[in-house]
Amino acid sequence: MLIGDAILPLVLFTALVLCAALGALAASGHFPHEHRAPALRRGFGRVLLIGACALAALSLAVGGVQAWRILPWPAAVIAAGTAILGAPLLLRPLPDRFVNGRAALLAFSGLSILFALALALL
Repeated sequence: MLIGDAILPLVLFTALVLCAALGALAASGHFPHEHRAPALRRGFGRVLLIGACALAALSLAVGGVQAWRILPWPAAVIAAGTAILGAPLLLRPLPDRFVNGRAALLAFSGLSILFALALALL
């Protein structure tokens, strides 16, 4: 694979890992159960929390397999590490209402799905 051919997949993989890391950080604030927002403690809120985590993990697995097939592994490791290390810095300026609510879970898991799908279609 030529270097120019790996740029788009590398950007998509980095964005996927970043969204999954942001989703994991947003979800981590809802554990243990006592710290969870009342809207996420039962019923649809619980399904949303667990479902968002599962979808982000599945997207990361699908994208990771595709990246393994397309990208040179040193570039993928560096890109993923940069995304993971940068996630807390990018989450900090976001409003608490967004991060602690349903919106962050939906946004980050949805973006993870989109980036994994884009990577799979390459």
